[in-house]
Amino acid sequence: MSLINTTVPTFSTTAYHNGKFVPVSDASLRGEWSVLVFMPAAFTFNCPTEVEDAADNYAEFQKLGAEVYIVTTDTHFSHKVWHETSPAVGKAKFPLVGDPTHTLTRAFGVHIEEEGLALRGTFIINPEGVIKTAEIHDNSIARDMKETLRKLKAAQFVAKNPGQVCPAKWNEGAKTLTPSLDLVGKI
Repeated sequence: MSLINTTVPTFSTTAYHNGKFVPVSDASLRGEWSVLVFMPAAFTFNCPTEVEDAADNYAEFQKLGAEVYIVTTDTHFSHKVWHETSPAVGKAKFPLVGDPTHTLTRAFGVHIEEEGLALRGTFIINPEGVIKTAEIHDNSIARDMKETLRKLKAAQFVAKNPGQVCPAKWNEGAKTLTPSLDLVGKI
C-alpha cells in the first residue's frame, strides 16, 4: 500500500539538534513542510555524504519553509557523538532523529528487519502532515538533495495551484500543464 496522500502516523522520539536533545513527534511535522530523510545508521560510509549534502542545501530548504529531519535507527546519544566527531555531519543544523525502537522506519516502510537498519527513504510532507512524495533507495545509492529540493518546489507549486501538474524535469518557473481532455494524445 502506498503512503502517498496518507497522514503521518502518530510517533514520539528524540533528536539531537543544535547542541540539545529535543522531542520530535508527528505534531512537529505540522504547520510547515517537512522532509524526512531515512539513513541506515550513524557512523557508516555513505550517510555522512548525504548529511553534508543536506547541510550544504539547508538554507534553500529553510527559504522554502521546510525543515529537514535526518532519521536513523540509532539513539539521539549516538547522533550527538556523530555530530561531534564527523566533519561532514558536524555541518548539520537540522534535527538528527533517533529511531531505536524502529517505529518510524517500520511506519514509513523502510525498515530492514534482518539488519535492524533503514533503507534510504526520502519523504516530503505537507504542513497538514500528509505525505506527498516517497522515494526509497538501496543503501548503496546515495541521494542528491538538489533533486529533493526540486520535488519540494513542485509539491509546493501544485499545493498552491490546484488543477496544475508539473511535467517531467519541471523546475521552478517552468511551464506546467492543466490536465484536460484536449491534451490527450497531443503531448
